[in-house]
Amino acid sequence: MRYLHTMVRIADIKASLDFYCDKLGLEEVRRVDSQQGRFTLIFLATPQDAAAGRKSGAVDWWNHCPCVELTHNWDPEAYAGGRNFGHLAYQTDDIHALCEKLMQGGVVINRPPREGKMAFVRSPDNISIELLQKGDALAPKEPWISMPNTGAW
Repeated sequence: MRYLHTMVRIADIKASLDFYCDKLGLEEVRRVDSQQGRFTLIFLATPQDAAAGRKSGAVDWWNHCPCVELTHNWDPEAYAGGRNFGHLAYQTDDIHALCEKLMQGGVVINRPPREGKMAFVRSPDNISIELLQKGDALAPKEPWISMPNTGAW
């Protein structure tokens, strides 16, 4: 398993980039705008981590450096009760096997890997953890295909 990013929700892109990039010294390494989802994702890394990611030679080099993911939802929302902190994300070689292991250990799979690519669980302190399949999605299979979401993730 490999650490990928931590996600925080932001209200103002300009103010956030001023803080994280101009003041703190991080650099933007990737941006995703989703018209359908009505959000923007901005991935930031330290200059040293970004340089190491670029040196990896991978097409998706930004996935080879730890990042902070800034999530800007286009529709205004008041973030209360820690909702501005989203989740920790980890990449795994076999999402089905990891979810099975977690489930056998008594962990609730809040969002099962129905499509073989992404799942969510929660820590004992209720921190949301995103699990992402490394590379291409695995072939969908049971029990994940028919398993409903449980609780919030």
